[in-house]
Order: sequence, then structure tokens, then C-alpha cells
Amino acid sequence: MGTRELVVIDVKPGAAMESQSGIAQLWPKIYGAIERAPAAHTAAIVMHPASNFMGHYLIAPLASAGITTLGLNSRYLNNDSQLQMERVIQDLGAGVAWLRAQGFRKIVLIGNSGGAALAAFYQAQAEKLTATHTIVGDATGLAAADLPPIDGIALSAAHPGRSRLFAEWLDPSVIDERDAFSADPALDMFNPDNGPPFAPDWLARYRAAQVARNLRIEAWALAQLRFVRGLPHGVRDMAFIIYRSGADPRHLDRSLDPNDRPPGTTIWGDPRQLNYGANNIGRYTTITSYLSQWAQSSPADGPSNLARAGGPVLLIEHTADASVVPVMNQLWADAAGSRLQRHVLKGGTHYLAGQPQLVAESVEVIAAWAQGI
Repeated sequence: MGTRELVVIDVKPGAAMESQSGIAQLWPKIYGAIERAPAAHTAAIVMHPASNFMGHYLIAPLASAGITTLGLNSRYLNNDSQLQMERVIQDLGAGVAWLRAQGFRKIVLIGNSGGAALAAFYQAQAEKLTATHTIVGDATGLAAADLPPIDGIALSAAHPGRSRLFAEWLDPSVIDERDAFSADPALDMFNPDNGPPFAPDWLARYRAAQVARNLRIEAWALAQLRFVRGLPHGVRDMAFIIYRSGADPRHLDRSLDPNDRPPGTTIWGDPRQLNYGANNIGRYTTITSYLSQWAQSSPADGPSNLARAGGPVLLIEHTADASVVPVMNQLWADAAGSRLQRHVLKGGTHYLAGQPQLVAESVEVIAAWAQGI
């Protein structure tokens, strides 16, 4: 194992009050951890929109396999309540530019978990910048120079994006958006009268109700943003709470999109606790942040961006993943088309926790692919 170095990179200031720290607002920086492979000409970045990837399990073994690896964090480290995906790709671009300045000729992105859609969004925008404004017309400040293109994307335990995950996990039984515990029993997946197993006709009603609730939240958000900005002393944004965003029937019924995942659980534990708990995807957010990352109109959808981007793609499927199911892997495969190399990691859970042999297998595949492109 090599020596891990701290990397500190200056980035452009972002939107108002992304942090309560004046230092972070005026002189924002992002932080990473790098392990260097001797004489390496290829480098990899593993990054997530909000999770701390400075301790990622791939950093050291990839460096040992000949790929200098940077675990990079965005300015929204461990707090996505005001996250803007357009600002995250700007942070990722700063990391790519830093590695280019270090002399690396080939750079690949490792899109692990929520980092997959980020990598696809980044490369699509690096090849053709369209995200100059948000969906509500705010300037993003992005310029082509902020987003140097990379040479390939490796997807590992890759969910297709925050907006898709949110849409498929949203609890449609919520009756009152102001009440965390209101529920229509006919649409409650935790009501044993409904399953599991879940009948196809019930599941169809459930999925349709998810779409309807998702669209209601987005319509409310757009209308509320117009309202608060139109007040005599209007404000730019507003915080709100979205209750119960952890209710995918696949959490309880393994016959839906079956793989080797254990039944009745999620990557974070008990499904009911996840759904009703104080902390889950999209729970605390602002209107502009919700529209950028969680709403169905988010520009950061993974497969659609990957289809627009060029370059080689590696897809590593974890067959015991309780979050990323086979239909999600197929979305990525369809988007990549003939550019795709695919590898099945038999028995791999989402985080490969306690599976060192599978970490080693994943590293071997990524390193061979990266050195061969």
C-alpha cells in the first residue's frame, strides 16, 4: 500500500448560502485523497455527489494495480440538502483538471453507486455543454473549460441516478405531505394485506401512484418557487421536507427484479425504518436542490446522459446488491451500446463489505480495462 496524500483544490464559488460557513462560501475548496502508482500514466477518480469517498475501498488496491486513484469529495460533503448537480460536475471537473496538470495522460471516472450518474452527467456535459442554466432559468456559471473530457467510465454497483431512485422509492400511500405517518392502506406496501408477494395489478396501481405523487411534489415545488421569488422582498429558495422516500416494493419482494440480494432488507437496513426514519434520500432539501437532483426533470439522469456521451464504458454488476437490481444494470447496458464491456461480480453486495476477494476481482477488471483503453 502506498502513501495516501491529502489533495486540496480551489473551486469557483457557487449559489448563495450553499454553506453557513463564510470561508466555504467565499473561498470554496474540495478535498480528496490520492494514492499514486509509480510511473503511472493513467489515473482514476472515484467520486459521489455527497458521500465521503476519501476512504473508498478501491483507492489503495487500484494504486497497487498500477492506476493512480483519487477519492474526491464535492463541496456538499455529507450534506445534500442544498446540493446542485451542476455544481458537483464543476467540482469533478476541477479534479480532472488537477490530474491533467499532474501529467496524467489518461483519466477514467469510476462511477460507484450514486457516483455513476454523476460520471455520466459529467462526460455528457464535457463533450457538449448544455447546462448553462437550471430548469428554473438560474445561470449555473458553467463554462466548457470547467469540464475537461475524460477517457472512459467504469460503472460499479451503479444506480441510474438520484431522480430515478427517488421516483422508485417514493411512498405513494402518503395522504398528507405535512404528515409523516398518514397512509392510504390500499397503497401501503407495509400493509400485509397487500403482500408480499405483490400481485401485478396492485403493483401497477402502486407504481402509477408513485408517479402521480412525484409529479405533485414537483408541481408544488415549481409553483412555490415562483411564489417566494415573487414576494415584495422575495427570497431565492426555500427549504422543505419530503416524508417517506424509502418504499420500493423490491425491498420486501425479491421476486421483483430478482437477484441474489437477501429478502426484506435494504442497503441501510430495515425497510420500514428507512421509509419512516428521520434521514433518507431527499428528506431535507430546498426547492432548487430538489429540482436539480431528485425531481423527474433533473438533468442528471444516468442512462440518458451516458447515451449522449462517448467513450468506452465498463459495467460491473454486483449480483447480491439490495439497491441496484438487474433492470438498472440493463438500463446502463442499453445506454452504452457497443461501447460496453460487462462483468458480473457474483455474490457482490452493494458495498462489498467483508468481501475482500470480490474487491480484488473488481480491481483486476477495472485496472485491465483502464490500461487497455
